[in-house]
Amino acid sequence: MTCVPEEMAALAVDIGGVTELVTQDALDGKIVLGDFFQLAQFLPSAFVDLLILDPPYNLSKNYHGLAFKEQSKEHYQDWFQRLLEQIAPTLKPSATLYVCSDWKTSLLIAPILASRFHIRNRITWEREKGRGAQSNWKNTTEDIWFCTVSDKYYFDVDAVKLKRKVLAPYKVDGKPKDWNEEQDGQYRLTYPSNIWTDITIPFWSMPENTDHPTQKPEKLLAKLILASSKANDFVLDPFAGSGTTAVVAKKLGRRFCGIEINKEYCCWALKRLKIAHADATIQGYAGGVFWERNSFNIKKQIVN
Repeated sequence: MTCVPEEMAALAVDIGGVTELVTQDALDGKIVLGDFFQLAQFLPSAFVDLLILDPPYNLSKNYHGLAFKEQSKEHYQDWFQRLLEQIAPTLKPSATLYVCSDWKTSLLIAPILASRFHIRNRITWEREKGRGAQSNWKNTTEDIWFCTVSDKYYFDVDAVKLKRKVLAPYKVDGKPKDWNEEQDGQYRLTYPSNIWTDITIPFWSMPENTDHPTQKPEKLLAKLILASSKANDFVLDPFAGSGTTAVVAKKLGRRFCGIEINKEYCCWALKRLKIAHADATIQGYAGGVFWERNSFNIKKQIVN
């Protein structure tokens, strides 16, 4: 796709033509073409329940013609500080935000996040991929900072339990203790930790895969959205990329808006949203629980 689809026309606007605030209803279910820094002033106040913030890390990366250059530590911190200043007014007092980064960028943004929000935890997830290094350890992890605006926030731990196979099942009085016997083995629902090793990066044979260079897996976003939002809550992603946050929010019954500066990525996102309307499957999540790997057979998940 090289043009903006008709369903985007109302919000794929020239910034110079915007003269008033856009309502929450107008944003609901939309992928907005534009630069968040320019659009932020037209967004309504305190309408976001959950913010997914996945900005460019402080790395040189080419996003299909839109290049982000690695900056000095000071310049990137200034840029990130300005970003938070634009975002903060959109958040409800009870809002949660998840901020993605690599380990180097984490060192830069953590003190800035701590100065403005309550940092609850740092999630580290295994990417599985990564280039080998001759003089260093191969980097295969990324961080997600779990932050809240205040001490009043929503978190549903039961919605994000992980289903693991029990290798050494323990019984009391001949009955399973904290595990269940199923047709193909013994399984236990475990509480989620801040180390995630059950995520698979989208690859060519997975339906969710696109050519976006830093696409996040749907399963990863499902964990964040289920844990920190309720049905019909509003989820905002100011750097929507190929639309993973929007797609998962739609599949899970949340309201959403994604903002993306790259027109081609917006088109990918809309195509994925259309598919999601007919197929709400999230690989690696079924029956209200997360499985250890996305490669688990989907038909089997649905049965379970």
